Amino acid sequence: MSLKIAIGGKGGVGKTTVTGLLARCLAMDGNNKVIAIDADPVANLAAALGIPEDKPITPISQLTELIAERTGAKPGTMGGFFTLNPKVDDIPERFSQERDRVRLLVMGTVQSGGSGCICPESTVLKALMNHLVLVREDIVIMDMEAGVEHLGRATSGSVDALIVVVNPGARSRAAAEKIRKLGRDIGIKRILILGNRVRGEEDRRLIRTSLADFEILGFLPEQEEIVLADRGGMRPYDDLSTAPQELFAIVEKLVAMQK
Repeated sequence: MSLKIAIGGKGGVGKTTVTGLLARCLAMDGNNKVIAIDADPVANLAAALGIPEDKPITPISQLTELIAERTGAKPGTMGGFFTLNPKVDDIPERFSQERDRVRLLVMGTVQSGGSGCICPESTVLKALMNHLVLVREDIVIMDMEAGVEHLGRATSGSVDALIVVVNPGARSRAAAEKIRKLGRDIGIKRILILGNRVRGEEDRRLIRTSLADFEILGFLPEQEEIVLADRGGMRPYDDLSTAPQELFAIVEKLVAMQK
């Protein structure tokens, strides 16, 4: 099954927790190969997936020897000549950690020149993202920054959906409008709202009415399990069968996109 999902949202809405839960649920079908991408500079997706801290994952942008080998230029340099289409197809298997059939890749950030710099690190990251979205016949679920900064026009048209995670709060709902504009600007066609940490019908109604022109994917309830897991730096619902049924309903809708 091939499915490409980007997840964005204002900081603090639970975007990374949602990404981890969706990735794990999608991987429950043993026929699915799931790659989770941590493309947020504050990388926390490993904890959400239950990957232990004693198994650190080096961000791709910090693999200096690999980047130099594949591009022909030393990371941290700008200008000059280097390969713009480096080999990246072996990176997902070589530089990831896996748990419960979810393979995690951490992208990392480019330290010099800004996120749009033309440099060896950004060239490898861009080529890897293109490979994951355009070539791999896998489920790829991406925990993005607040917006969609890691996606370019070359890949965005092949993303099946951008899911914007929101809370009932006004600030996260306002951020959804900005993220939708960013997504549309680079060609993402389907942009969905996932309401997180909702406490009842009043919260659901508030999100529906304030974002009336969005397609609503579903709602996840506020639950103590997630709060406690977050405090302890653990993944919530170690036994996924105890997760709220709303989560599985959302996953069914995502799977249906490819049917």
